[in-house]
Amino acid sequence: MKAPAHLPQLRQKLRPLALACAAALALPAVSATAAPAKDETLRLLEKMNARLEQLEKRNAELERQIKANAQAAAPALEKRVKTLEESQARVEDGLNSANVSENEPELTYRLKAIEMDALSMKKAAKKVDALDGIKAGMSLTTVAQHASGLRSGTQDAGSQLNYRADVTVELPLDPIADIDQRVFAHVRIGQGQGLNAPLTNQGAFGSAPNAVAFRASGASPDDSVAILGQAWYQASIPLPFGGFKPRSREKLEITFGKMDLFGFFDQNVAAGDEARQFLNSVFVHNPLLDAGGQIGVDANGFQPGFVASYLNEFNKPEPWRLSFGVFGSGPKGSNYQRSLTSPLLMAQAEKTIRLFDGLAGNYRVYAWHRSKGIDFGAAENVSKHSGWGFSADQRVGDGITLFTRYGQQISGAVRFDRALTVGSELNGSYWSRGGDSLGVAYASLHASDEYRSAGGEGCLATDSNGDPINCFTYNPQGAERIAELYYRYRITKQFELSPNLQYMAKLGANPDASAVKIFGLRAQLAF
Repeated sequence: MKAPAHLPQLRQKLRPLALACAAALALPAVSATAAPAKDETLRLLEKMNARLEQLEKRNAELERQIKANAQAAAPALEKRVKTLEESQARVEDGLNSANVSENEPELTYRLKAIEMDALSMKKAAKKVDALDGIKAGMSLTTVAQHASGLRSGTQDAGSQLNYRADVTVELPLDPIADIDQRVFAHVRIGQGQGLNAPLTNQGAFGSAPNAVAFRASGASPDDSVAILGQAWYQASIPLPFGGFKPRSREKLEITFGKMDLFGFFDQNVAAGDEARQFLNSVFVHNPLLDAGGQIGVDANGFQPGFVASYLNEFNKPEPWRLSFGVFGSGPKGSNYQRSLTSPLLMAQAEKTIRLFDGLAGNYRVYAWHRSKGIDFGAAENVSKHSGWGFSADQRVGDGITLFTRYGQQISGAVRFDRALTVGSELNGSYWSRGGDSLGVAYASLHASDEYRSAGGEGCLATDSNGDPINCFTYNPQGAERIAELYYRYRITKQFELSPNLQYMAKLGANPDASAVKIFGLRAQLAF
């Protein structure tokens, strides 16, 4: 055992003094007066020697005590070390096991609990990563309308109420090299056909004053059936193929499946959403394509199709696009019976142009062709149908957007062969209501020469089987005219109310037809 730390230091200090005293004793006596000093030095030396002996004895005693204490504490220390080693072994055994036991150390249990929480968080993060990019939307639209001016005896005239719900999901797929992929699905459900049927019966050119109206169950008003309206796949290929994707300014998009044609052609920023903007179908799409039936959709408004689109963004603020589509059309082609026998072909060129100090405008020109389009009068009368049109929307102020559409039928016997719509949408920021909008529009549908020669026909009602009754004939002249005014009032971000007024004159280009006024209120919830 080691001596106390102060003892070596004391010895070190006393050694020089002891040597000095020894040297003094060794010197010869030089005088009698030095004898007392020598005696005093000897006594001091003896005291110091005695003190050193005491210290050495004390040091030896301390060493014996320390050694005895160490020997007594050794078993306890060895026991504690053994206990710690056993505890460590139990912790290691517990960590090596995936199960949680009630007999394992608390430390192991807590570590496993933390590990399980971390794994759960990692799994949740992976699920979130898997859902990254998914887009989903849901809307519920209800419309109430009241008509005045319809001929007496018209069935289902007066007031009508309907609703429509739409759910959309866009799911991104894992890319193939630089090719992005996605799948889009759209489910629709609704009840009520609004006032569309009474106006059609009286000879209107197909314009529907309530484009929201939807009922997939057909003739049964008691049923509400959900249908898969759209389900298509799209691949986005950066060009040049195999190049460096971040620097690509060109893109080829390939889309196929069941779709809404107007999601790819004839788009318009100010007039393209019947749930929020204009309610009459002649302002939602080109009247020749939609109201005129040139696209040949199925009973629910959809059809199978294939679209190839080239997008050029070398001039990022003013990109341009070329699109070509092939769609199943007609009574059988649109519902997957004979989709490829007489398809609808469409081509469109579009460009964004910035005018009025940089305000964006979109301009689209398109053409269509059907080898077996249905002529008016009878479903069995078919011929080649083709035409062209354009759609344009241009911002002219911070909150003002002008729009126009025009359609021209080139071939085929149709009831109206020219259609022009113009209008504007104003943002409510001009009157301190930034979430509101005001829309006004006018449409003219000009009767074709073939229809004027054949004469027009309308009916006042339908019987229990749905066949028209109380029919009448007239001589078509000029054009059918429609005007619409709406105000969209935002209550919350998800809830909007839109009062609506429509004025329809010369239904079916009938000069004797009385004007029809339709008052409506639309409510929409969107998420």
